[in-house]
Amino acid sequence: MLKIAILDDYAQVALQSADWSVLDGKAEITVFDRHLSEDEAAVALRPFDVLCTVRERMSLPRSLFERLPNLKLVTIIGTSLPNLDLAAATEHGVIVSHSSVGNPAHANTVNATPELTWGLMIATVRRFSYEDRRMRAGGWQSTVGMILAGRTLGLLGLGRIGQRVAAYGNVFGMKVIAWSQNLTEEAAAAVGAQRVEKDELFRRSDVLSIHVRLSERTRGLVTARELTLMKPEAYLINTSRGPIVVEADLIAALRAGRIAGAGLDVFDVEPLPADHPFRTMDNVTLTPHLGYVTRETLRAFYGDTLEAVQAFADGAPIRVANPQALTQA
Repeated sequence: MLKIAILDDYAQVALQSADWSVLDGKAEITVFDRHLSEDEAAVALRPFDVLCTVRERMSLPRSLFERLPNLKLVTIIGTSLPNLDLAAATEHGVIVSHSSVGNPAHANTVNATPELTWGLMIATVRRFSYEDRRMRAGGWQSTVGMILAGRTLGLLGLGRIGQRVAAYGNVFGMKVIAWSQNLTEEAAAAVGAQRVEKDELFRRSDVLSIHVRLSERTRGLVTARELTLMKPEAYLINTSRGPIVVEADLIAALRAGRIAGAGLDVFDVEPLPADHPFRTMDNVTLTPHLGYVTRETLRAFYGDTLEAVQAFADGAPIRVANPQALTQA
C-alpha cells in the first residue's frame, strides 16, 4: 500500500478539496498541517512513497532527495517548481508529476491573486491592520488614509495578474502606468495602462504593485535605489514573490520613512519567522501568502494532485516532468 504525505496543508482543507476515497485500499494518507524544515522532513517523510506539494511551500533540494530512499513520486502545482531539484529527483528515480495545463477547473483561479492584491492595497493605504490592533487594545482612530481615485497606480509587470489589477485600477478611477522588460506601449494601452520606463514607474506611483514572476532576471529587481525614487507618501504592494524585492532594503526604507508603507503577502522565507522585523512594523500590512489560497483554487490544485497520484497508483503516471525517471522507477 502506498504511503502518501500531503504537505503544508496549513488550513487543513486538502482532504475536503478532492475525493481521496478513490484511493481506499490502495494508499494510506497522512496530512502535515505545519511546515517542516529540511531536517524535520528527512525524518518525518522517510517512510513515504509519495509527497504531494502545494506550490513552493516545501523546498525539495538534492540533499533532501538523498535522505528519502523510499520516495517514488512528487506531485507539484504548475509545470515546474523552482525550489525542486528536478535533476536530483531524476537521478534518484523519483517521478515528478505536474498539474494539468488548460484544465477548466483552473479557469477561475486567475481571479484569486488580483482580488487579494486589491484588498491588501486598500487595507494598506487605509491602515486596516494597525487600526484593528488599536481597537482590540481599546483604542480608537489615530491614522489618516489615502483615497485611491485620482492617484497613480504603478504596475511592475503586466501579465495575466497585472492586467486584472490594471482593470481594477481603472474602475477605481486611478491613472495606471506599467513597466516590465518586454512590455510594449501597445500592450499596455490595450488594458488601459501607459507604458513608462522603470525609473519613471517608481517616481510617479502613489501605489506600486508587483506582478512579475520570480526568475534570475527579476530576483532583486527592486533595491534601495528604486525605493529611494518613490514618493515618501507612496506605498509598495507585493503579492508576487518576496525575493523580487531586496528585503533588507525594504526594511530600511520603511524604518526611515522613505516610503509610507507596504502591503506584503510574500516573503524571502516562508512561513515568516516569528522574530521577523515585519511583524512589529506599524507601517506594514501582512498576509500569510494568501494570494492563491481560495476554496476554488485549492479544489483545482488538489483535484489535479489526486488525479496524478491515482494514475501513479494504477501504474500509469501522467503529466511527468522528468520522463527519464520512468526508466528508473
